[in-house]
Amino acid sequence: MRNVWHMQDAQVLVTGGAGFIGSNLANQLADAGNDVIALDNGYLGIADNLADDVEYVDGDVLDDDLPTDVDVVFHLAALSSRQMLEENPREGARVNIEGFVNVVEQAYADGCDTVVYASTSSAYGSRTEPSPEDMELEAATGYDASMLGRERYGEYYNNFYDEMTCAGMRFFSVYQGYGGNEAHKGEYANTVSQFADQIANGESPVLWGDGSQTRDFTHVDDIVRGLIATADHELTGVYNLGTGDPHSFNEMVDMINAVLGTDVEPEYEPVPIENYVHDTCADISKIREATGWEPAIDFETGVERVCRPYLDE
Repeated sequence: MRNVWHMQDAQVLVTGGAGFIGSNLANQLADAGNDVIALDNGYLGIADNLADDVEYVDGDVLDDDLPTDVDVVFHLAALSSRQMLEENPREGARVNIEGFVNVVEQAYADGCDTVVYASTSSAYGSRTEPSPEDMELEAATGYDASMLGRERYGEYYNNFYDEMTCAGMRFFSVYQGYGGNEAHKGEYANTVSQFADQIANGESPVLWGDGSQTRDFTHVDDIVRGLIATADHELTGVYNLGTGDPHSFNEMVDMINAVLGTDVEPEYEPVPIENYVHDTCADISKIREATGWEPAIDFETGVERVCRPYLDE
């Protein structure tokens, strides 16, 4: 297997490149010696997330004349939550599906034959067992529907566009902490990051239900490594990026308190939405077999990283 950091001296476009995951990817690719363009419209990203050697382009994935004359496109731009799609379903469909098609069509016309794109793991629904990529999925939300639509277009491109490879990545509960590039997300930041910030400031985090719900929390550095490995191996199809080792919200709060040396109790309230996903867990055997990738940061280490900036204050 080739090293997951093999990609060097490549021309790369990252859409959604000033966002949380996109900026981490763009910065690490540039640091490895690649020529990186980060395209973002500023809705969910900020240019301050980007290193000086990343070229920032203020643009939208629905634009004509995108900077797709590159070797690899990482298409991470999306309206990336259930709430966003519920508030504006038409715009969500345009961005998540039409925006994907627009980027891929322009990339193909410009001679780029490697596309890696963001999908979602939320369509697996609530599962305590590891979720494999080939299980039947249900679009329980507009967000699920839009990202599964993106996957079907990816399948079409793989089948009918000569020499093009499209790989969709189903991310599981990605986090980094407010000391990284996640602070700008506010209410859309991962619960680990939100709860750590609240506990560090003496505030009680609010947990839905009894706090027993679980998430397959995955550090953004592992996500970045998985994205690069996927492009390097020119994969097709869809792949999970997670850990396969979920933790409950109650466990997470206890771990944050332990690292910070605090004793802040959470508050509990009834789950306010229907179709709430109670548990998630990734089966990562497919990406491991295809690239050799596996997560390097366990959750305990990840929580310590999230909390470290508060200890240094």
